Amino acid sequence: MVKGDDAVRRKRNKADRKRMRKDSNVSARVASIIAAKRRRQSGKRRTCEGMCFSLPTPEDPFNDRHEKKPTDAKKPLKHSQVPSTGKDSKLKVNVSHQDLEKVVKRSLRKLKDAGQENDKWTSLTHLSKNNPMVLQDPSIGRSEQGPLRNTDSLSKFLVLCLNAIQNAWIKEGTFDGDKDRYLLANTWGIDLWTYCSNGSDILETSGSNLCREQMAWVVSTAADIVSRKEKEGQYVATPFLLILVSSQEEAIKVRSLCKPLKSLGIHTVCLHPGASVDHQVQGLRSCEPEFLVSTPERLMELVSLRAIDISNVSLLALNGLETLSSGGLVDILKVIRCQIHGDPQILIFSDFYGNVSTSMVQHLLVRPFCRLSLDDSVVSLSACITQSVYVYTFEDDQFLKAIEILKEASGNQSRPHHVRVLLVVKTSDKAEQLITFLEAEGFNICHESNLGGSKGAPSTQSHEHSGSRVAVSVIDEQKLFSRTDIKDLEVVVFLDFPPFDEYVRILTTMARQSADGMLHSFFCKANASSAAPLIKLLEECAQPVPDNLRNYLNSSSMSKP
Repeated sequence: MVKGDDAVRRKRNKADRKRMRKDSNVSARVASIIAAKRRRQSGKRRTCEGMCFSLPTPEDPFNDRHEKKPTDAKKPLKHSQVPSTGKDSKLKVNVSHQDLEKVVKRSLRKLKDAGQENDKWTSLTHLSKNNPMVLQDPSIGRSEQGPLRNTDSLSKFLVLCLNAIQNAWIKEGTFDGDKDRYLLANTWGIDLWTYCSNGSDILETSGSNLCREQMAWVVSTAADIVSRKEKEGQYVATPFLLILVSSQEEAIKVRSLCKPLKSLGIHTVCLHPGASVDHQVQGLRSCEPEFLVSTPERLMELVSLRAIDISNVSLLALNGLETLSSGGLVDILKVIRCQIHGDPQILIFSDFYGNVSTSMVQHLLVRPFCRLSLDDSVVSLSACITQSVYVYTFEDDQFLKAIEILKEASGNQSRPHHVRVLLVVKTSDKAEQLITFLEAEGFNICHESNLGGSKGAPSTQSHEHSGSRVAVSVIDEQKLFSRTDIKDLEVVVFLDFPPFDEYVRILTTMARQSADGMLHSFFCKANASSAAPLIKLLEECAQPVPDNLRNYLNSSSMSKP
């Protein structure tokens, strides 16, 4: 019996489907899920689902706006599909100058109604003064505004993410307008968004782990960067953001905070020891998350099983570095960093910076970074700066110890660039004596006018000492106290202990873009009046206190009537 054309066609189609199933790496169910996700993220659905996608409006009575094809069929725009609120049908990511002012004023009105007048001018002043690019006219070219990249104004997608998270808190009943500050009024978050948009690494030195408001800004900033890249037509590999936390409880908190972003196209997966490995492996095979929250042990276990690939992570955030480091996870953290290819952007947050965590910061942040803090305390501003105090009796001991410090800085191979060492003495006569002594030892001295030069570049008048990478400068106290351009100096040596206030100023303004800062100071009996505040400062900063220095404190207290 001759088969009809329909039967032949059905048989051919069945064979084609069978061949396609063999060639596919996933099951038919997983393939349908991925296809549905791509249709949802591109803003299109099947014909039968068209009416339930959105209703006609007077501006778009035939829903033509949702029928537009993406510019790149292979890489559809996902997170940049933000609904337009005006008559213009074009989808804009950035908020204009007037729109941003309206958003800020609306938030400030809510703050005033909630009785938070103290925060009223904080956000607006911070936007206009500390971050002048944020409120500038978007029509001005970026080259005329400054080096800020793609941050002419707060983006609309960033505001949508923050509002989505805050609205979720309001529905849960965990947000009180009378006590809690609105997310858009958080100046710390604006600084974070500015630095991240510039592609800078960030070291947070507030001395505490991230609270939920700070974490909301971190995930919203990451989502905004993803949206910007896709708006520019760039391919964004997943996972884009990797957040390492110290415990299962922290991972669950971050996952619940990211849930409101799912409606905006940002999917988050949480990995922790509380769930079975098989369950998490199956879950990772069925989705492609933009954000990944995990504990280091479980992440390494899944990476070893090849259940997830983190080689293309673009943003790495470590929350609670001291807890992670002190828990014996230093080696795991280093392996995770090696698994990530290229040069990812790194954000580090920790409740404390001890010796182990500081060493980990130096290993992770190899390029200049930005410091960020909620307060201006001395402990926060001096994080990751080593303080060493030497008690001496004879002046010759100062010069010999200074030579040891210079040789140690010269032999430090962890610094990939030239190190500039500043030696500070009390008088100009002593400065001349020290210069003569150093030249006799083979060191060439940089001219003091090159003190504020670019990082890592030695003076043109200096030469390296025996192949070393140290540029030495000698200056007296009066000239140093009048200088403010010391943020790039990594090593400062006080051969004569300065006034305590000036010591604190140097400590909190040096090595702003490095975790290798070192402040050496020499202490003698004539400085006994500064022993008490210096010991208190060293203890607060978790720095070693010499026993001889404590003896000066005891002797000075016994001499009092």
